[in-house]
Amino acid sequence: MNNYKIHAFDHCELYVGNAKQAAHYYQYALGFTPISYSGLETGSRKKVSYVMQQGKVRFVLSSPLIPGTEIGKHLDQHGDGVKDISFTVDSAEEAWKETTANGAISISKPKLIEDKNGRAVIATIKTYGDTTHTFIERNNYKGSFLPGFKKLKKSKLDQSVGIIHIDHIVGNQPDGNMKSVCEFYEKIFGWHRFWSVDDKDISTKYSSLKSIVMANDNEIIKMPINEPASGLKKSQIQEYIDFYKGPGVQHIALSTKDIISTVKKLKLNGVEFLPTPKSYYKDLINRVGEIKEDLKEIAEMGILIDSDEKGYMLQIFTKPIQDRPTLFFEIIQRKGSNSFGKGNFKALFESIEREQNQRGNL
Repeated sequence: MNNYKIHAFDHCELYVGNAKQAAHYYQYALGFTPISYSGLETGSRKKVSYVMQQGKVRFVLSSPLIPGTEIGKHLDQHGDGVKDISFTVDSAEEAWKETTANGAISISKPKLIEDKNGRAVIATIKTYGDTTHTFIERNNYKGSFLPGFKKLKKSKLDQSVGIIHIDHIVGNQPDGNMKSVCEFYEKIFGWHRFWSVDDKDISTKYSSLKSIVMANDNEIIKMPINEPASGLKKSQIQEYIDFYKGPGVQHIALSTKDIISTVKKLKLNGVEFLPTPKSYYKDLINRVGEIKEDLKEIAEMGILIDSDEKGYMLQIFTKPIQDRPTLFFEIIQRKGSNSFGKGNFKALFESIEREQNQRGNL
């Protein structure tokens, strides 16, 4: 039993080449609101960050202000991508003490930070590749984000597309590393294996993957860990590893209560999604059972559906959101199902393979 409790995903920090322009995309394409800022005006001389929020989802978009920084080196190797996955905890000190005692490498010890809005405690450990986990204890903080950030004036225009929280965050690993990363989460955090598939379950003519979903004790945090499996050609997992230059966050699944409305708004905003062939929808109801949504609209949007004994789920995937074919987003709506779309992987892989072929990477 842990001496600390993880309440939720707190935020994801992304290192990006131009935080100001990235913030504009997250606001006007993805429907996020800029809520907080740190930069030259707040006394931060090396790093600028914009905090974007929608529902309970927070992204921190950070860029270097001077050359030769850790952020700059990270960008040079990986391109834009997720640097840190943070957890809201009841005690950052206990979380850091316990995970490092279990073998985690410490990046930064527990640190008290404060301003006029109160105090918070943060601590960071290393996970796969150059990715980190930060524990954030904000029980006694009432500001917009964290000390060191200034609150931004809220826009009168609500641009939300209906995203409510992070459903899961997926990490891609080089071939042969998936099990050791899962064992890391078992040993360091005491998490358990929630769901898994292998290359016998998920494969196309050209490529396949293996995946194990790790979950914390209350199963609020779910993190699928993927690795490529051998196939006739390069899988999209291997393509990610090649372009990200190592393991990292492949995609973040964002939950909505109305996927049709959310996807319509995102498409109107210019967000591009992986296309689904019309043949996918033939005999769909016989495969997944009855659904409450209009099947015609589902097909027009290109939304995928899968089901299990508890219900069904709807999902769709964006194309990569930066020039390197690395990070993308998933939009997901659960109608009882806790699965991860095993029945959709073949259709998803085939769609990604068509994109890979256009990029010359299949």
